[in-house]
Amino acid sequence: MNLLTLLIFTPVLFGLIILVLPSSMRASFKYITLFATLLQLAFSIFIYVNFNADAAHAGISHEAQYQFVQKLPWINLNLGGAGKMQIEYYVGIDGISVTLLVMTALVMVVAAVASWEIKSNLKGFFALFLLLDMAVVGVFCALDFFLFYTFYELMLLPLYFLIGMWGGARREYAAIKFFLYTLFGSVFMLLVMIGLYLSVKDPVTGNHTFNMVQMMDPKNFIDGSVFSILSHQTIMGMPARTVGFVVLFIAFAIKVPVVPLHTWLPDAHVEAPTPVSIILAGVLLKIGGYGIIRICLGIFPDVAHSGAFWLGLLGIISILYGAFNALAQRDLKRMIAYSSVSHMGFVLLGIASQTAEGISGAVLQMVSHGFLSTMLFFLVGVVYSRVHDRDIYHFRGLATLMPRYTVYVMVAFFASLGLPGFSAFVAEAFTLAGAFKSHNINGLLPYWMAVCGSVGILLSAAYFLWTLQRMFFGTISLKGGDFWKGALTDIDWRERLTLLPLAIMALALGIMPSLVLGKINESVLALVQYLQLK
Repeated sequence: MNLLTLLIFTPVLFGLIILVLPSSMRASFKYITLFATLLQLAFSIFIYVNFNADAAHAGISHEAQYQFVQKLPWINLNLGGAGKMQIEYYVGIDGISVTLLVMTALVMVVAAVASWEIKSNLKGFFALFLLLDMAVVGVFCALDFFLFYTFYELMLLPLYFLIGMWGGARREYAAIKFFLYTLFGSVFMLLVMIGLYLSVKDPVTGNHTFNMVQMMDPKNFIDGSVFSILSHQTIMGMPARTVGFVVLFIAFAIKVPVVPLHTWLPDAHVEAPTPVSIILAGVLLKIGGYGIIRICLGIFPDVAHSGAFWLGLLGIISILYGAFNALAQRDLKRMIAYSSVSHMGFVLLGIASQTAEGISGAVLQMVSHGFLSTMLFFLVGVVYSRVHDRDIYHFRGLATLMPRYTVYVMVAFFASLGLPGFSAFVAEAFTLAGAFKSHNINGLLPYWMAVCGSVGILLSAAYFLWTLQRMFFGTISLKGGDFWKGALTDIDWRERLTLLPLAIMALALGIMPSLVLGKINESVLALVQYLQLK
């Protein structure tokens, strides 16, 4: 069986096992889930090691670039004289996909360990958890737009229930808000997907196709002219291609999230249980960035080029807005949620630069933030599980009570603020270098955008260091007094084993960024060359 297929469907097979087991075996559900995620991690590492990083020289619009490919007929419908509707189970990965797959697999292992603190309705929780795992991995592997959309939508259902049933006091509000925001973008994405299907033909069969690789090849447009698919048509006075790009960008920008489409994120994070917060920040936000790179830039490079300034501007607004909001928060979890808005703004800035440095920095930022945000939300969950409080001003002197915990907090904070030697420093440096270079090479972004991005790094240092000083240093002062002092025990062996690989990855990617950059380089160069066709 194809390795990607094993990677995608392994979690759901174990989810079915959990569903058929009697509730009397509920104690085993967490071990089954952990084993499933560890097996998935092993598959992803094997794929990463055996991925040929030099294969992308064929170019983004050629199937030869993708590896571990499997293509099987899925839905075949005879349309008479109009030919056939062919929807395929078509999966494959390039350098960008493979790094995000490994990151996702490790994040899901951490989320599985964090799920051990869930005490109610374990069968439902872990079955939904594994269904979500299948969907997020499937998104990074799908090369058929219909299949991509199926996995993309499938994420909604388990997340809605995981937040709405196991979340905090306002969980129903947060779950519905998340569901409506994401569904809003997805519904219109479906219309664009159908429009693309009707505009692109497979050069071999002559049938309309959902094949995303064919959609990225201008030779396969119906009228045969480069990037002129539907260009003779307008929607509400705008070129159809521009409308298609904007609609797809909004759908993915909600996931990133980009200001002003971000308001679901703080509520969802605050109300979600720790494992769901880890998945939201560690994986879900990256699906938005991946979608912009793979679909918005891949299918609409001409519109992405003409709208690069506005993409960069939205990135800068997200960086600064998220940072200023993080400074103003009392709730530790909400502060980290807003910091995610800020850090993901660098992804959009790097993508907007349309340079090799900028896009490489954006991908590395997604991988780096995946590990660091997972670490941060797990650390918040450690304190919350002990005293059920996250107010920054209710804690002081935690370094004395929890020294090992404080070490991991310092690693996560210093890595997140972009300290040299950690992954975020390399990612943000490449992103800013791409923004500066963009002005000189293609004139897409003005210099002041890179300057504003640098200000965002300074602000991130401010809110992380201020939080560190308020909560961890000084004389011990806790709202709960002696009761809290007894409850706030240092991290145990399970928590240390979970945090250690995340800390190692943050350091390893800072010292050896080639672990990511070496795999994505050819794919990024192929994308940049493709964008220059515009």
